[in-house]
Amino acid sequence: MKAFNIRSIVFTALFGALFIALSSVKFDLGFSAVPITLQNLAVMLAGAFLGARLGFTSITIVLLLAATGLPLLHGQGGLSYMTGPTGGFIAAFPFNAFFVGLFVVMLMNSRFSSNRTTTIVGLFLIFEVFGSLLSYVGGVPWLMHSLDYSFHLAMVKGCYPYLLGDALKAVVATAITMSLYPFIAIYRAKQSTSPTSAAHQTGMSH
Repeated sequence: MKAFNIRSIVFTALFGALFIALSSVKFDLGFSAVPITLQNLAVMLAGAFLGARLGFTSITIVLLLAATGLPLLHGQGGLSYMTGPTGGFIAAFPFNAFFVGLFVVMLMNSRFSSNRTTTIVGLFLIFEVFGSLLSYVGGVPWLMHSLDYSFHLAMVKGCYPYLLGDALKAVVATAITMSLYPFIAIYRAKQSTSPTSAAHQTGMSH
């Protein structure tokens, strides 16, 4: 497989741009430093479409550019923003994309992919667990550290209010992935020099 051919570069850039675009959708909650955004929806889709490695790369490039001061996240950037109260969530995004990509490929290569209902449920669980809930592993402790919150207060202000929205975003990501997965399979097949190996990697047939 060619790791960084033109097609890979283009799609990596496109999903980086999607991440930036959806970062602009932001709703501040008056009681919390953590806004409601569509960032993790973009992260879920980057992982599902690009796979683990390129999904991780796409999101990481945006974060590195933002760290230099470019206003790419909600129109903000710079190290002070990246290490602010939401820094734990931001740092988790590349890993969200990586694990989503890893487990989506595993699901599609498994025997469960032949059953549509099982695939839908599996995708939803992958997006919910690895695309959303995983971010709280870093996000909540960093919120505690940066604002001197107790664990309970950090959960109240940085986790509980967002769980329903996370589930809805996982539903949307599942619907988009299911509707466009034949395209994803074609894209991944073109990354391989062997059509047979590409079909095995995607778990799809045409």
